[in-house]
Amino acid sequence: MAIALAGSMGCSESPNSRVAESPEIHLADSVLLDTVQRQTFKYFWDFAHPASGMIRERASLKNPDKDADVVTTGGTGFGIMAIIVAMERGYISRSEGLDRIMRILRFLDEKTQRYHGAWPHWLNGQTGATIPFSPDDDGGDLVETAFLIQGLLTARQYFSGGAEKEIQLRGLINDMWQKVEWDWYTKGENVLYWHWSPNAGWKMNHKIQGWNEALIVYVLAASSENHGIDSGVYHNGWARDGVMKNGRKFMDIMLPLGEDYGGPLFFAHYSFLGLDPRNLRDRYADYWEQNVNHSLINYRYCVQNQKGYTGYHEGSWGLTSSYSITGYAAHSPTNDLGVISPTAAISSIPYTPSESLKAIRWMYEKQGKNLWKKYGFIDAYSLEGNWFADGYLAIDQGPQIIMIENYRTSLLWELFMSCPEVQKGLERLGFEYE
Repeated sequence: MAIALAGSMGCSESPNSRVAESPEIHLADSVLLDTVQRQTFKYFWDFAHPASGMIRERASLKNPDKDADVVTTGGTGFGIMAIIVAMERGYISRSEGLDRIMRILRFLDEKTQRYHGAWPHWLNGQTGATIPFSPDDDGGDLVETAFLIQGLLTARQYFSGGAEKEIQLRGLINDMWQKVEWDWYTKGENVLYWHWSPNAGWKMNHKIQGWNEALIVYVLAASSENHGIDSGVYHNGWARDGVMKNGRKFMDIMLPLGEDYGGPLFFAHYSFLGLDPRNLRDRYADYWEQNVNHSLINYRYCVQNQKGYTGYHEGSWGLTSSYSITGYAAHSPTNDLGVISPTAAISSIPYTPSESLKAIRWMYEKQGKNLWKKYGFIDAYSLEGNWFADGYLAIDQGPQIIMIENYRTSLLWELFMSCPEVQKGLERLGFEYE
């Protein structure tokens, strides 16, 4: 089934069919957001790997067959959450979504190799074989695994009915989730390690330490009933006994955690696709304040545009990791290359609703001819360099659909936070939440 381009909310004509010819078109906010969600979902539905249903790492507009068998573990977790949104919004039926997720689950269960319960970053979507992410990264990737488990647990909570297939889905997810050996990835130390390779062992030696995108790893590790970590691993390893705190002001806004200016904006997105930051706090931060302030610092930095780049303004802002003019880059205020990534502002919409809506509207209505393509907004652009990315990345497209939905209905937040194991894990680490 291909996703139709027609907008919902009673629209008989697709706004997409008119945007390039009519830049004065002004859609209602709800229609605009629905249009972005619907079009972006095509990446996760029409472009998913036909054999496994897993989500391809990237899409090239010029060369659509390039890397066609490379699928991404974390991006598939995002894709599963996007399928839930699509079912709720009526883009696909519940049975279609259930069938697709079951195809993914069976592939993960029957075809893929796991490394002490963790999946690799990349897989071959046809065979399930591990595809090395780098020479020494050819085994378990705990962060990518956590992004996948976040999506799986959200789906388990969504499919809560008594039908046989929904019962099977929950059983498969519980089995997969319980086999992740989070505690083994500590090496017996008070910290989690990102990678392990059957060939290179712990050679990469990459500790998962905050502040970055990986809070969800520690929350899930503490939530595991079979392979859980204790609170000391979180406090000593992730929080580094408080060293991850910042507390200084940037752009006249206080930043509770992390590097100066906050770093790339995906830090505020990936862990919080399911983990609800509203009223979530511990001894280190209020996580709503952290994400709102990080987003506002990024916004103000772009608007003030001290480097004088063409194309930075209130409608064109957002620095995060994405494609860049010379490859891939972790864009941020301290690594500003003149490249805007649409996912940055769009996925921050729960934190900066007016600023994000203004960016979505400008990109769609004023730059639609350049930015709005087959699967929604392209990955990145630079008006300074007159450069527009050739395609898409799964990990940048997924948060747009999911965070727009969390802004509109809190759907994914409510589902994930309803997991009893997650509630116990948060309490185990000393979090307070309402």
